[in-house]
Amino acid sequence: MLLTLQQTIRKLKNPKKIIVFQRFFKTGRGEYGFGDVFLGLTVPQSRIIALKFKKLSLQDVRRLLHSKYHEERLVALFILVERFAKADKNVAKTIFDLYLTNTKFINNWDLIDLSAPKIVGPFLLNRSKAILYKLAASKSIWERRIAIMGTFHFIKNKDFTDALKIATILVNDKHDLIQKAVGWMLREIGNRDQKIEEEFLKKHYKQMPRTMLRYAIEKFPEKLRLAFLHGRI
Repeated sequence: MLLTLQQTIRKLKNPKKIIVFQRFFKTGRGEYGFGDVFLGLTVPQSRIIALKFKKLSLQDVRRLLHSKYHEERLVALFILVERFAKADKNVAKTIFDLYLTNTKFINNWDLIDLSAPKIVGPFLLNRSKAILYKLAASKSIWERRIAIMGTFHFIKNKDFTDALKIATILVNDKHDLIQKAVGWMLREIGNRDQKIEEEFLKKHYKQMPRTMLRYAIEKFPEKLRLAFLHGRI
């Protein structure tokens, strides 16, 4: 089944989109996506393939996740997300463990954003969050992004505690992919409780990178947004 899946993916190869994706996902030397290889499939195409092959064995999903092709790794993650949503406790743990032991292959922001909030967050919702703090302290930008994006599920359940703690850990992060993710999660908190977000920002906004702040206050009323931007809070 794995070979058939890969053949299905590769038949949809789109050279024009490959060029676009290589630029969009920063695959040049020295950029965050350096070395990533694309086939040019769209996300909807990848989702359709994942649903068609959702019964692929987890052993083969792991093999697919190790592919050099970005879209094959994305399909593997979509399969894991689909299987996790319907899994019993034992299978859910197996999927969670598979995910976290293969983070070096979940190595671009889209791969993380489309999977961590649907696997990592739900699994940890009523469990210890210690692994998120370990990931937040990682040298890998991908593991740090998994840490903050994993809190999205908590935020949706109006539990902001760990998201705010991890945001504090990452508040001075130098990488823009982390700055954007933290700002995004702060904005999501604000969408549900602006007062809590404001309290956090009042403590940290003068030290956080501008990118993070801009993402965090994007939905604020104009007067308040400008006050934060100009340091008048």
